[in-house]
Amino acid sequence: MDENEKPNAMGQVIQIDEARIRDHLGEMVRGTVEEALNAMLDAEADRLCGAGRYERSEGRKDTRAGSYERSLETKAGSVKLKVPKLRRQTFETAIIERYQRRESSVEEALIEMYLAGVSVRRVEDITEALWGTRVSPGTVSNLNKKIYAKIDDWRHRKIEGDHPYVFLDGIVMKRSWAGEVRNVSLLVAIGVTADGYREILGIMEGPKEDKSGWSAFLRHLVDRGLSGVQLIVSDACRGLVESATEVLPDTQWQRCVVHFYRNVFSLVPSGKVRDISKMLKAIHAQEDRKAAAEKMQAVIADLRAMRLVKAAELLEESGHETLTYYGFPDSHWIKLRTNNPLERIMREIRRRTKVVGAFPDGKSCLNLAAARLRHIAGTQWSTRKYMNMTPLFAEQTQGAVVA
Repeated sequence: MDENEKPNAMGQVIQIDEARIRDHLGEMVRGTVEEALNAMLDAEADRLCGAGRYERSEGRKDTRAGSYERSLETKAGSVKLKVPKLRRQTFETAIIERYQRRESSVEEALIEMYLAGVSVRRVEDITEALWGTRVSPGTVSNLNKKIYAKIDDWRHRKIEGDHPYVFLDGIVMKRSWAGEVRNVSLLVAIGVTADGYREILGIMEGPKEDKSGWSAFLRHLVDRGLSGVQLIVSDACRGLVESATEVLPDTQWQRCVVHFYRNVFSLVPSGKVRDISKMLKAIHAQEDRKAAAEKMQAVIADLRAMRLVKAAELLEESGHETLTYYGFPDSHWIKLRTNNPLERIMREIRRRTKVVGAFPDGKSCLNLAAARLRHIAGTQWSTRKYMNMTPLFAEQTQGAVVA
């Protein structure tokens, strides 16, 4: 063999197919990620059960009921998760929250990018950077249609079971209309089920927070199955109380204590706010409604003595609206006297929609806010017990027997 041919032969022997090796390494990494995540899911299921699979133990709290597959997009590619199912409790895991599957995480992002004016070509680059997979222009358009349809189905789903407590609030957004920017209100409702869990009941666009808007929203909820409402908690929104009386005539109304305090504070000098706050809080720290009403009269007299006439008149005229919660179990009072649970959700909606500015139409505004609510509904927010409802029904049963 000619000596000149030897280097070429050696070069062929050690030649590397880089593309094939990259694919092979990718498969190895993807397989490792999939195996590791499934092992973590199994370990978390064992922790919730209080024992390993097939293990006999006195400390066992639950048993397995099979599993279901779930696709998850990671930087290593698409992996298949086998999510355990338990017989007695809902399987919750921080792992899936940490690695959200692309469909759910892309839902809000696609709507936000679209509404913010991001071009479809830029969306391709962004999705690849975020989820490791490239979304084509056609896919973006189709996903937007599917997302809007899915959100609309969720907004009109049937409401199951009774909801003794309902919290209502509205948020004002800006939308473009014939070249002008105008306000549009989004009306939101959450409820507490008879089992004590929170549920997002609905969201609806209203021209403004007036009687017609609230009436349409409440009828929308009733038509979908809302029932068993005993108490509505809200701010003193214009027309809301009248609408609730017409649509839900057997329901009582609790005016949010925090909002009422702010109304009073607006009528007193800033230097007096701290003192007035202590006086108002003393009213709602009483052991029963009778004592609270008596304390309120004393505070009204003190306000008049301080020459804060307008604040005294407001308290005298509307203060009783903040005492309705006293008619319910005392273990529920702290959660019924304010609209804070819904206020936090409304702040989250505003945070997510702030980047858009003025929406091109009310439907877009509604879709983005509803997408956020749908996301919240799928988290531990709705699976964690919020109230023990036994005292409510025990008191009512006892009252019925006495009557």
